[in-house]
Amino acid sequence: MMLASKPSDAAPAAHDRVYRALRARIMHGEMSPGEALTLRGIGKEFGVSMTPARESVRRLVAEGALSLSSSGRVAAPELTNERIEELAALRALLEVELASRALPRAHMALIDRLQAINMTVAEMVSKRDAVGYIRTNLEFHRTLYLRAQAPAMLAIAETVWLQLGPTMRALYGRLRRTEPPQNHRLIIAALKAGDEPGLRLAVRSDVTHGLRLLAG
Repeated sequence: MMLASKPSDAAPAAHDRVYRALRARIMHGEMSPGEALTLRGIGKEFGVSMTPARESVRRLVAEGALSLSSSGRVAAPELTNERIEELAALRALLEVELASRALPRAHMALIDRLQAINMTVAEMVSKRDAVGYIRTNLEFHRTLYLRAQAPAMLAIAETVWLQLGPTMRALYGRLRRTEPPQNHRLIIAALKAGDEPGLRLAVRSDVTHGLRLLAG
């Protein structure tokens, strides 16, 4: 007996592909605050129909990664100072806790990996590559936090990163950074020393300092 094909399988696959691609683009600062998207443009870029384009946008709006106006305009969010402060506070709460939970599992292989990523961060800074900097900076943090073995907490942290992506791009342009974050070196040193108070302070400083400059 021949099995009938399931055309419905293609739509979820297409939707998920578009969603993940747009999500990475927003999180890594490839969109500027207020930059608009259209369903037609998404469909053309990814070679999909309006349905998966619409569903991917719906999911990103629900996550706060895109804003939807009353007129139906879809755009990267333009965050108020109050919203930036709130998200910075969330980063401090979540990421300090994640780092603290990761510390007992921070073996030398992890520290070596973080040092290698930080070298790439430095390379992106020297190239003035904003998107590359944001991407590798988040990779540094995610690599550490995966050791916390707290997937629900990490998922919430990633949603905060997603909402902040375009704002981080704007922040990078304002700071005109010329060297990698000093706090990354302090994080690595605290991990090597098993220094939990030092680690918590370094992570808190790293995830809030730039955002508070932008909000100020």
